[in-house]
Amino acid sequence: MEDSLKCNFCGRRRNEITFLISGVNGHICNFCIEKTYSIIHRKFSAEKEKKNIEEKKTIRIKKPKEIKKFLDKYVIGQNEAKKVISVAVYNHYKRIIVSCNKEENNDVEIEKSNILLIGNTGTGKTLLAKSISKLLKIPFTIADATALTEAGYVGEDVESILTRLLQSANYDVSSAEKGIVFIDEIDKISRKKNNPSITRDVSGEGVQQALLKILEGSIINVPPQGGRKHPDQKMIPINTENILFIAGGTFDGIENIISDRIHQFSIGFINHNKKNKNEKNFLKNITAHDLRKFGLIPELIGRFPIITHLNSLDKIMLKKILIEPKNALIKQYKKLFDLDKISINVTDEVLDIIIEKTLELGLGARGLRFFCEKIFVDYMFDIEEINKNQILNIDKEIVIKKFNDL
Repeated sequence: MEDSLKCNFCGRRRNEITFLISGVNGHICNFCIEKTYSIIHRKFSAEKEKKNIEEKKTIRIKKPKEIKKFLDKYVIGQNEAKKVISVAVYNHYKRIIVSCNKEENNDVEIEKSNILLIGNTGTGKTLLAKSISKLLKIPFTIADATALTEAGYVGEDVESILTRLLQSANYDVSSAEKGIVFIDEIDKISRKKNNPSITRDVSGEGVQQALLKILEGSIINVPPQGGRKHPDQKMIPINTENILFIAGGTFDGIENIISDRIHQFSIGFINHNKKNKNEKNFLKNITAHDLRKFGLIPELIGRFPIITHLNSLDKIMLKKILIEPKNALIKQYKKLFDLDKISINVTDEVLDIIIEKTLELGLGARGLRFFCEKIFVDYMFDIEEINKNQILNIDKEIVIKKFNDL
């Protein structure tokens, strides 16, 4: 009886197949199951691919004011820099739309506008980049220029920047070619001045020269796993024409270059420009000439047509950074204690002391966390000794005692 059973789809008998699944009114064999699965899988894959293409074509462009409003949640002040970045990202979205709609007659080619951010440490350059990455639904990566060296020397090739972008896009080349790269510490690859050594400037001018082809827009062969390239390695070609590059750096000492250019002292007894010598925010007057004198080659400067600066942080801005942003430090510590069912209350006097100490240290917003850790580390270490469901008051006397013990 069992040998007479057969598949109702293909007609194979029981002895011709591996197994037979019985239903209410029929049977199906393993061959038909595999074939059915293959047909369904191909159909859903085609529909998914079509849906992804349609989503790319119908991507909603976020207006500059929307982008800036999002950045305001994470970054305090720096309105000029946020405005510049918002416009650049907005235009980058539009470039993606144009590149997706290839059937349109594009008589005018929109060029990308790479951005150079200049500001003291702790002013928010990297935070701006990280905040942008939270907003965007396109591949984004942060690369450190200090690890880059000229090809053939110990360190990383400049192509490793694109490897990270490719990894953030899950190795989807077409998606990575529309991404954004933030190159941090770009000032660390400046040309070494008055270098008496006869060796090559492998981590300075050599890296700048290597970056040119990537920034401009060309086909770059990228090693899939990063590291050094070798002849037998399989490469992935990436077109960098539609990749937006944002670079940031402190450019320590460039204020002196700007100051010397602005305050050209005249020979004589009366110096009319002397009263402006104490002006602090020289970065707003920065030009390509200053960057060239600092040590960037003209070709690299030319590939960053948009240059903007971030202002130094004063007491008011530092206090806002402590309490206002979405991920403000005080909010983070309150959340950490709240997980242990402990409420904390930090007085305004304590905030003022933290800000004063941070300004003395000169580390910008990063210094705030240093002093906050000094205040809260003992409480966190003895967390089980603190009564639950109570308010932990952090006042001026406690903080002064802790800082005196440093």
